[in-house]
Amino acid sequence: MSNIAQYFPIADPTLIFLVVLLVILSAPIVMGKLRIPHIIGMVLAGVLLGKYGLGILERDKSFEILGKVGLYYIMFLAALEMDMEGLKKDLGKVGIYGLLTFLIPSLMMYVVGVAFLHYSPATSLLLSCIMASNTLIAYPIVIRYGLQRKPSVTLSVGGTMVSLFLSLVALAMIVAAHKNEVGVWFWASFIVKFAVYCIGITLLVPRLARWFLRRYSDSVMQYIFVMAMLFLSAALSEAIGVEGIFGAFVSGIILNRYIPHVSALMNRIEFIGNALFIPYFLIGVGMLINVRLLFHGGDIIWIVLCFVFFGTFGKAVAAYVACIDFKLPMSSGHMMFGLTCAHAAGAIAMVMVGMETEVAPGVSLVNDDILNGVVMMILFTCVISTILTERSAQRIVLRDKDLVPDAGIKNDDEKFLIPVKYPEYANNLIDLATVMRNAKLNRGFVGLNVVYDDENMLKNQERGQQLLEQVTQYAAGFDVRMQTQVRIAANIANGIKHAFKEFKASEIIIGMHTHKDVSPKFWGQFHQSLFNGLSRQIIMARIMQPLNTLRMIQVCVPSRAQYEVGFYRWLERLSRMARNLDCRINFHGRRDTLELIGEYIKTRHVGIRSSFTEMEHWNELPQLAGSIAADHIFVVVTARKGSLSYKAAMDRLPEELTNYFSGTNMMIIFPDQYGDAMDEMTFAQPQHTEEQSAYMTIREWIYKLIHRMT
Repeated sequence: MSNIAQYFPIADPTLIFLVVLLVILSAPIVMGKLRIPHIIGMVLAGVLLGKYGLGILERDKSFEILGKVGLYYIMFLAALEMDMEGLKKDLGKVGIYGLLTFLIPSLMMYVVGVAFLHYSPATSLLLSCIMASNTLIAYPIVIRYGLQRKPSVTLSVGGTMVSLFLSLVALAMIVAAHKNEVGVWFWASFIVKFAVYCIGITLLVPRLARWFLRRYSDSVMQYIFVMAMLFLSAALSEAIGVEGIFGAFVSGIILNRYIPHVSALMNRIEFIGNALFIPYFLIGVGMLINVRLLFHGGDIIWIVLCFVFFGTFGKAVAAYVACIDFKLPMSSGHMMFGLTCAHAAGAIAMVMVGMETEVAPGVSLVNDDILNGVVMMILFTCVISTILTERSAQRIVLRDKDLVPDAGIKNDDEKFLIPVKYPEYANNLIDLATVMRNAKLNRGFVGLNVVYDDENMLKNQERGQQLLEQVTQYAAGFDVRMQTQVRIAANIANGIKHAFKEFKASEIIIGMHTHKDVSPKFWGQFHQSLFNGLSRQIIMARIMQPLNTLRMIQVCVPSRAQYEVGFYRWLERLSRMARNLDCRINFHGRRDTLELIGEYIKTRHVGIRSSFTEMEHWNELPQLAGSIAADHIFVVVTARKGSLSYKAAMDRLPEELTNYFSGTNMMIIFPDQYGDAMDEMTFAQPQHTEEQSAYMTIREWIYKLIHRMT
């Protein structure tokens, strides 16, 4: 055994990283078989591998650096996943809950520290700050169950930041008091620095994000930019005297709307954090825990019991008082308690500050017993938090299935067909489909490339295959699978329509015609034949900037649109788009149509920021041009001839869009209509319709002739 012991703790960086990766790999497997949240497995693995366990690994600088990154990541992801509209609506509730979860545990712990543990008022105040704060160590469980936007989670995350901020301010005050720095100057300088920090970050980061994300689409560069903003905010937060975890949370709040929840960038952020940084942090926390202390007897057991009981009991009281006061289901109260009862890195940071603060020469504010008690408390509260959060998440999922059955999911035929031709634009169509898809269905896309049956067929087939491989790889970044096909056809429109039937698609997302060198017509060579020959929803898009930089969706809706069979399909797609991009959506239309749209959004998409502007007649369409900014997207819901919402003014749509909306982001939607035009191609009703009739051409010629003569 002595021969084996000489190789431990492991010092070789390669072997250290290998052991950590094996733990990250095996903990979910082992804990899954034991029906225990794998987060606990990470912490217990740290206990086992650390110097207080088997001594296999030493908590070196790598655990400090990557562990700190992991802590920042937890706070950053919590802010990034938050429902900002829900937060704005419940800002008062968040403030109330934040005060409750700060005051109740801190007051309890202060009384216990003075009356039962016989600590000094300063030490008891430090302990009350530790118990008032908490770490969202169980937040990855919330992400796994997809509950990030539940009110209970929003309140927990917001309340955590309020209580953490107040704890950090109190901690700074305690340290300053022992340095005889507390006074008017201390508070004045702190308030000024904090105000400058908030204003500076709020003004700087959004502008940098818009500028960078619009100009650079490379996935690696975007990820590095986001990480740079995260650590810039954390570093500046530490510079003003507040822990970096506060800055990490603030950066997540600011970048929330620029990183859609269904984007490839968000997928990469979550993947890297959950695969490496967060597990590193959890293992590092476990390595600080000395379980042997429990068997030494003496005051340590009493200290641990007091810390664990009153630290969690205070959080429980705050959570259930808030739950009852806000009239939330009891399962939401369990979730709030589970998320806010864990103490981890924040507690470690505070107790370390206490050990470095001397109340007398050689005497620290915190002794070894308190340090060991706090570390043991971390283990127990992490276990309680993860188990309670896991069970609460399961109950909420079951509760919501019972309360809000989504009968439409089983019968939803959603399946996007995405014809692609130009490599520089194909990824934009995947982005658009991703923000419109129903993630609960977990259905993939169909990528299609149609080539002419001519002498260049083989060469174009190869190019088409390469393009489809590109979009397949891009969609994989969203965890969306794709079926692809290169189709040979004598007519592009017919090739798309036959593929539509073959794949049993529900709708088409296709790029608008923008290459005037191919065809000078507004609709191009085949778009008009496509929407005239297919009765299902077709979305034509012209996107000139990244979707996550859009601030508003402006939608022009024709009168009687609510009577079309496809009314709710396009409305649902635009609602999802507004929700996932976290941008405003403004509908222009007749009052009766807008009332029905508003009722649908109120019922199905409560958190969307929607507004409504009356537009009495379709002729008012050009007047909207002045209200469309560069970071808006203009959506025109049009209609095919013969449908209920069709009107003669729509014949001028190509001309009006060309004259008034030439430089804007745009979508043109042809909704579903009754019948299947593909089965109605007869001599009496031809499929192809010219973009401009001969009568209109003659009328315009006569009009110009009269104008010249006069």
